Amino acid sequence: MLGNEHFYNRTIRKMVIAMGTVLNDIELVRYTKDGTTAKERFKVPLSYGAKEKYYTRLTTDPDLVRSLNVVVPRISFELTGMNYDSSRKMVSTMRNSAVNTNTSSYSQYVPVPYDFNFSASIYVRNTDDGTQIVEQIVPFFTPDFTVTANLIPQLGLKYDIPIILNSVSNQVDYEGDFTTTRLIIWNLEFTLKGHLFPPVKSSKIIRAANTNILDATTANLKYAAVRTLPNPINAGPDDEFGFSETITEYPNA
Repeated sequence: MLGNEHFYNRTIRKMVIAMGTVLNDIELVRYTKDGTTAKERFKVPLSYGAKEKYYTRLTTDPDLVRSLNVVVPRISFELTGMNYDSSRKMVSTMRNSAVNTNTSSYSQYVPVPYDFNFSASIYVRNTDDGTQIVEQIVPFFTPDFTVTANLIPQLGLKYDIPIILNSVSNQVDYEGDFTTTRLIIWNLEFTLKGHLFPPVKSSKIIRAANTNILDATTANLKYAAVRTLPNPINAGPDDEFGFSETITEYPNA
C-alpha cells in the first residue's frame, strides 16, 4: 500500500497481549466459614472472545448435564475498537533509528497514536468470588495502570503503555427460575493508549563524505575537494573514533 513493501509489526497483537497480561494470573481463594482458612486456591482462567458468545457457551447445555459450577469462575476479554488520538501526535518527519551492523542501520518514522478499546467480563457463580476478583484488578487503576512493551525489537523501542479503567458494572442472570443456579457477570471497560508503527527500513551507514568547493558564479569551476573518513576506517557506530580529512586543491582554477 502507498508504494511500500509488505510489512507487519504485530503491533495490534502486542496490544492485545499487553491487555491480557494485566488480567492474567489472578488467583481466587475460597475460605472456610470463619474466613481464616483457605480451603480452595486456583488461578482464574482467561480467554479471548466476545462476551455474548462466551455467555452463550456458558449457559448453553444441550445434554442438560453441565453445571455453571464447573465452568466458572472465568474471565474473557476482547478488543472492541480503535480511535485515532490527535492529542499524542508527534512530528511526522521525525525518525527512530538503531544500528544493525557496522555497515547498515534501521530507521522508522515515529508511530501514530491510537486508543485501543477493550471490554472484559468476569463470570462467577458466587457473589464473593466476583468481588474478590474485581478487588484484585480495580485498585491498580488510578485511573490508569502502565505496562512496558518491546514493540519494535529491531530498534529496541520499549514503550510505556497506559491502560485506563473507564467503568465497572455487574449483572445477574439466572438459569431457569430464580431458585436455581445464577450467573453473575462483572463488566469492565478499558482504554489502552497505544501506537501503530510504519515499516522499518534498512539503510547503509555513511562512511565517506565528499565536499566540493565551487566558484559562486561558475558552477563548473572547482577550487578544492574535501574527503572526510572515520578514523579508524573500520570503526563501528558505538566505538570511539574521530575523523580524518583529505583536501585536494586545484591551483589552475
